[in-house]
Amino acid sequence: MIDWLNDIVDRLVYRHTVKGEPIVCNGGLSVSGLQHVGRLRGEVTYVNSVVKELKKRGIETVHTIVLYVLDAWKGKEAQIKQFKHDGEEFRGRPLDEVPDPFECHNNWVEHFWEDFGGYLEEFAPDVQIVTTRELYKENERMRKFVLMTLTTKREDVIRTINKYRKRRPYPTDFIPFQPICSKCRRIDSTTAVKLNETSKTIEYVCRYCGNRGTSSIEEGKLTWRLEWVGIWYALNVSFEPYGKDHATPGGSRDSCNDLAKNVYGFNPPEGIAYEWVGYKVGNIDMGDMGSSDFIGFTPKEWLEVAEPEVLKYLYLSTDPMKRIVLSMQEIPRYHDKFDLAEKVFYGLKTTVNKELVKKCYELSLNRPPFKECPFRISYLQATVLAQLMPPECDVVDFIVNRLKSTKVINRDLKDYEIELITNRVLRASKWVDKYAPRSYILSISETIDEHIISSISQVQRRLLRALLKNLKEIKVWTEDEIKNAMMSIKRTKEEERLFFKALYLIFFGREYGPRIAPYLSMLNRDFVIKRIEEVLK
Repeated sequence: MIDWLNDIVDRLVYRHTVKGEPIVCNGGLSVSGLQHVGRLRGEVTYVNSVVKELKKRGIETVHTIVLYVLDAWKGKEAQIKQFKHDGEEFRGRPLDEVPDPFECHNNWVEHFWEDFGGYLEEFAPDVQIVTTRELYKENERMRKFVLMTLTTKREDVIRTINKYRKRRPYPTDFIPFQPICSKCRRIDSTTAVKLNETSKTIEYVCRYCGNRGTSSIEEGKLTWRLEWVGIWYALNVSFEPYGKDHATPGGSRDSCNDLAKNVYGFNPPEGIAYEWVGYKVGNIDMGDMGSSDFIGFTPKEWLEVAEPEVLKYLYLSTDPMKRIVLSMQEIPRYHDKFDLAEKVFYGLKTTVNKELVKKCYELSLNRPPFKECPFRISYLQATVLAQLMPPECDVVDFIVNRLKSTKVINRDLKDYEIELITNRVLRASKWVDKYAPRSYILSISETIDEHIISSISQVQRRLLRALLKNLKEIKVWTEDEIKNAMMSIKRTKEEERLFFKALYLIFFGREYGPRIAPYLSMLNRDFVIKRIEEVLK
């Protein structure tokens, strides 16, 4: 069992027996720019896993995500660059009042949320999306919380927050609410100066444009710590993970827990801290993925070339406080990890931490596990089929016929297996086009250049003869069998280099490439054997 998950679920079950209410598991996202896959780690994958475990125990559970759309648009360099013209005029506005720089959606939030929210179902089904604007306008518990905060609880709120703001404490007359200026529409430059409890309005001054106005409590937001606590209160949140920036002792999560328990009188949510997800291009670590800095890639881009379960498995099988660095160039390796976990789950392979691997695999799925291990091809094999596939062919027919003709399979595939394989090949095709390192892009030489044949040394010929003998003894032409045929040949380190150099030359006409066994497994067995025989004549 995943230790953190087991502990949290046990505590939530206890809370459920005390409260007797549905358990709300929440995540929070600010749509300040690129909605990258790093945001799928805590707010989606971890929350979805808790929801699954609670439902398994027969407890009614809801997965919500709150979009912080009233946060001020900071106008960072990467944000401004999204506009064809000068976008600085929108600095300080609520995110959902910043125009779509590409003019295809109603606003900034709708545009950048689409490539995340539009594909969320692939990673966590049945997620309820709530915006902070909706909460302030429509949620009665949120309205109650705002009024409490600005009236009966205000002194206690300021005193509690000031414990965590020792260098810059709020004055005793501070009103912790940020109205939206009715003139310039900024939310980051207004100061609330007076509350009218009867009309539930706030008088304010805008430091940016000088406007003096009156705002309802629906046209603005609480300061961020109080807004966070207000969301817990309004939605009855029982579990919410949080990024490492909130996890330091005496930091924001501790202060919000203090406010919830000692000012507002309710238990704060259970939680778990998690590390950020990094982004790598080639061998260069580009830093942590960031929304307003536009670093990373979106769930839409991931799903073009990779399976959703694979990313969820990576997140679940890694310690929450360990940094993960993702690279689009390493998609085949991520799939290999998932495929191994699948074999471990069905008892076909074994590994250290077997029970942990099995649990992470099961939680990564958006469906119940199949009764038996489905037939798959590796991602590398899928890249081979993608490159061998003729244009405008029937994809399913080509794949099935190729697998049968190469003796990779010797039975009829089930419909779901065909779907799994086909989807992987189609994704691999896009990966080859967009992200594959040059070494993965291979074309099989129809004939062998005489110069290549003459360049093969006596040492290489000896090794190839041994390989030929082993290949002829293979009864089922699979990647593992081909790999075993290669590994059983005794050779020194230098001979190993020469061995693979010869294989790449005679099949691909060059001296290097990715692991060759997956590629050979997708070629006709007779073709492979005859090609080696031709060299050895």
